[in-house]
Amino acid sequence: MRFAGIIAEYNPFHNGHAWQLAQARALGAQTVAVALSSGLVQRGALPLLPDRVRAEAALRAGADLVFALPAPWACSGAEPFARAGVALLAAAGCDTLVFGAETPNAALLMLAARTLLSAEYTAALKAQLAGPARSFAAARAAAAEAVSPGQGLQQLLGRPNDNLAVEYCKAVLQLAPQMGVCPLGRQGAQHDQSLPADGYASASALRQLWLAEGAQALAPYVPANALDIYRTAEVQGLLVDPRAADVALLSRLRQLAAGDFARIRGVNEGLEYLLEEQVRTAVTAEGLADALTGVRYPRARMRRLCMDAALGYTADGLPDLPPYLHLLGAKKGALPLLGQCSLPAGPSLAKLARENPACAAAVQAQSRADALGTLCRRSAAAMGECFTAPAVLLD
Repeated sequence: MRFAGIIAEYNPFHNGHAWQLAQARALGAQTVAVALSSGLVQRGALPLLPDRVRAEAALRAGADLVFALPAPWACSGAEPFARAGVALLAAAGCDTLVFGAETPNAALLMLAARTLLSAEYTAALKAQLAGPARSFAAARAAAAEAVSPGQGLQQLLGRPNDNLAVEYCKAVLQLAPQMGVCPLGRQGAQHDQSLPADGYASASALRQLWLAEGAQALAPYVPANALDIYRTAEVQGLLVDPRAADVALLSRLRQLAAGDFARIRGVNEGLEYLLEEQVRTAVTAEGLADALTGVRYPRARMRRLCMDAALGYTADGLPDLPPYLHLLGAKKGALPLLGQCSLPAGPSLAKLARENPACAAAVQAQSRADALGTLCRRSAAAMGECFTAPAVLLD
């Protein structure tokens, strides 16, 4: 491993993330690039902090380059999220993908990935879905176990970070077979665990803690230099205001008709009518997600679908993969690596938009997420920040 890549949200950056960066260095990485969720996060929400605040925290903890994982792909299911991140890091020149997993067994994760890409799995999944009513996730895990029995794949795919790790491996096999994989065991608190453990806390727990008690309450669980950045961001009013985000999201959704919902990516089987019906009475984003969630429609998918609808992300409006590398921040010594990228790369989103039609479409979609995010901070800001804010550069 010489050039490691990490796909992350850093929402917010914490001790577990710092440990992961340090491990990549310890395992031989001379350079570390991060593909960072930009504008939106995978659970269908605005990130707690702006992109460049999160990028600076990563750079100060050891990253060399931080690229944006554009909003339409950041706010997507595990498979497209993983594919987008791997495509970006491969284009940047990374030779190894480093990621967290509950089960840090590269051979087992790759076995699961190959199983999910096999024709036998496709047939087994079809059979599972034709049986008694069950969630897609449960059918998927059962089908994988049927194809590769006795390997523990059913349990593996039932764990959130292991499931995402398998998607990373699938994306590597499909898009960047020359890239190695390096899974690392999660430290301390597990995904969405509410209680901290041994100086580590999950990002979801830290978001709740910050909103309830302020940045200083994060001191035991984040690097000291990150805490300094967070205190400044708090004073500047850069945190997302959850109530403002609810109002902004719902106001956009209430203006849509069933025909508008029908064009949104991921809408099928009459789901547009359910969305239109529930939007009429919802007064919070969480309440809307509650009303939409069921066996057929997982909560995370419904949250993302609502965000897609609010921002007008349609089924045919975007390329399959991000078409550029937007630099959010870098160590100055790593900047020459931009010349080796296989996609258009640089800190100016406006220049990237002029590269080709696919870049223009992706930038337009990114700007819509940016406009929503800057409006929903504790101190609202003008739209267009994604075009005007400079990349974070550190010595």
